[in-house]
Amino acid sequence: MKKGQFILSVLVSNHAGVLTRISGLFSRRNFNIDSLNVAVTEDPSFSRMTIIARGDEAVQEQIEKQLAKLHDVKKIELLRPEKTVLREHLLLKIKVTKKTRGEIVESVNIFRGRVVDFNLDSLTVEVTGESDKLDAFIKFVSQFGILEMCRAGALAVKRGTMADDTDYE
Repeated sequence: MKKGQFILSVLVSNHAGVLTRISGLFSRRNFNIDSLNVAVTEDPSFSRMTIIARGDEAVQEQIEKQLAKLHDVKKIELLRPEKTVLREHLLLKIKVTKKTRGEIVESVNIFRGRVVDFNLDSLTVEVTGESDKLDAFIKFVSQFGILEMCRAGALAVKRGTMADDTDYE
């Protein structure tokens, strides 16, 4: 994680308009979201938002207080990086030639990625991991030519067992 970033795990009601209200809250207060991921939980009436934002402790506290005022927000948790499994997902289409294909595939294997599509002039690969790992992979393969890139927002869960995680209130 970059300096000044913090991770919020926010449990919200799963219905239309919730994402708009939460992103509007950030926008109105001029807070930037560095990464956002939203998906339904094991209970389909709730979604979990993983939000990575940047700011000092006062900004983080202000965001938490403002989120807590929203009716659809059921639970907010500040996740500490050292106690969190944090992953991002990357899909990358890379230009290849007969000469570079082997080196590119080898680099994909070194980064524990996989080739998900290929043709004569490109490879599409997926790599999952921490942000720094994905940044390093992108930097390395950029010498071959990146044709297209799609990077998902971070996913985060607390390490270990959380007995109260299903207590949605």
